[in-house]
Amino acid sequence: MNDFLCPDAGTPKSRRDIIFKVKNSKKQVALLLLNPQIAIISVISTLLSKFSLGEFLEYFCPLCSISLISDIHKNLAQVIMVDETGENHNVYFSQIVGEHSTFETDGESVHVAGEDAGKYTYFKIGEKFRKYFLMFHY
Repeated sequence: MNDFLCPDAGTPKSRRDIIFKVKNSKKQVALLLLNPQIAIISVISTLLSKFSLGEFLEYFCPLCSISLISDIHKNLAQVIMVDETGENHNVYFSQIVGEHSTFETDGESVHVAGEDAGKYTYFKIGEKFRKYFLMFHY
């Protein structure tokens, strides 16, 4: 089993479902439960009926309320996954309703899941050239 942590405070998420607070541009808020298996992209339970397909939802830690927007791309949220061996991995996933893009990386390699993952080409670029794309990631 993996643990999921808030990148800011290291607050544990869950070993089962991962709980997030989400907010849209109209300041509507809901709790969202996601399946913690990286290759399984599914919403387990939510009040997403008030949100539209393609809408941006900002994800927050439900305990410390910090925004989980990654510094890789504004559409991706980030959490830290601690695997069974205690090794940390960064997990990035889409904050767009209905978009399936998940990336798990240990800094050396990237595991990609989701039919929309190709929208985020940052992870396909070699380390040698990645520094040139940081200023263009939005």
